[in-house]
Amino acid sequence: MWRVAGGLFLGWSLGANHSANIFGTAVASGLVRFTQAVWLTAVYVVLGAVVEGTKCMATYAKLAAFHADAAFVLTVTTAVAMTGLTRAGVPASTSQALVGAIIGWSFWDSTPNFSQLTKILVCWAFTPVTALVLSAVLHRGPLRLAVERIRSFSARNRFFLVSVVLTGCYAAYGLGANSVANVTGVYVNAGLIREDMGALVGGLSIAAGILTYSRRVMLTVGKGIVPLDPFSAMVVVLAEAATLHLFTQLHVPVSSSQAVVGAVIGVGFAKDFKTINVRTVSKIALGWVLTPVGAGVLAMGTHALLRTLGL
Repeated sequence: MWRVAGGLFLGWSLGANHSANIFGTAVASGLVRFTQAVWLTAVYVVLGAVVEGTKCMATYAKLAAFHADAAFVLTVTTAVAMTGLTRAGVPASTSQALVGAIIGWSFWDSTPNFSQLTKILVCWAFTPVTALVLSAVLHRGPLRLAVERIRSFSARNRFFLVSVVLTGCYAAYGLGANSVANVTGVYVNAGLIREDMGALVGGLSIAAGILTYSRRVMLTVGKGIVPLDPFSAMVVVLAEAATLHLFTQLHVPVSSSQAVVGAVIGVGFAKDFKTINVRTVSKIALGWVLTPVGAGVLAMGTHALLRTLGL
């Protein structure tokens, strides 16, 4: 069971990096304080992991076969890649890092299931696009008309606060439901722990990362791409939450980072394309490319070293 420590490390790094995708825009726009944001996120991430987290557990088992020791190496190399990107303030994708690590590891042992890999890649491609379209439609559609009917300034602020908190809790629930498979799914598939225990342990480790090391990435997401007013912050969180929940029902772990970035860019299109900070978007996109490549290289190198040492 000591191997599960790799999953706990990965869950911590996931929480530290991905919590920004939940309330980063709300914190940046001044609607929610950072302390409130991280506690709400932590609670609802655990709830989502426990209630729906098992839905995506089998995805990685269909991608490639691996044993208990491999599960430990995969989670540790994924966590190292994620921690490095978190320190750089770059929102990264745990699912991309883990898939990259699995492909790198299986390079020495077996051929991955390319049909399953194709399904995962297609879902990754549609994640930011789905969030972008949803946020653009929400920003220009009936939701804006409903908000504009609220004449009182104080009533409008209360509406934004309640809406952002509710949608943020929904997004945190979606994060736990979709992403806990990244943390403990490989251990479940290797037969080390049961699905329900994997969901609970994984959810708690994500919550720990949220509570201890999430501020830097939260500011990158909240302020670095497009200046957001309270209404836009609400739209971004709702579009991200709906996107994560959709792909959870398809049993595919996707990137909450891609979802929130797509949603923020969608708001930029709806408001004014010129408001989008192309430099920040390019930095984030580079992180998406480096994440699976870096994790894959780490896993491949680790496997080669262990083979050389006869372990």
